[in-house]
Amino acid sequence: MPAFETLRDGLGRVRIAHHIPGRIRLRVDDPELIADVPGRAQLARVQGLLERMPGVVSLRVNLMARSCTLEYDHEVIPFAAWGDLIAGRRTAAAARFETLLRAVYDEFAGSRA
Repeated sequence: MPAFETLRDGLGRVRIAHHIPGRIRLRVDDPELIADVPGRAQLARVQGLLERMPGVVSLRVNLMARSCTLEYDHEVIPFAAWGDLIAGRRTAAAARFETLLRAVYDEFAGSRA
């Protein structure tokens, strides 16, 4: 499993297709990146962990469209955090969001040990 930092740095290959406070659709334009997606069982596990992450209301993944749509509580995950984290900007909003994502990553990595 790639290190968290490797995954975080790969966010530059993800773009925001649509975003309003509380709902975001992310898209991967590079089909090779999708080839690296874990198997269906692992993907379901990651999706389940993300859905339990504080601030996430729902998550829908569409592999054929290379996109995912998340509904979230913008009081927990600030609107700016998405763009900041994807662009690699070191802001308070991005740091707060990264902390939540790292906890999900650690739980997933720990469950595979």
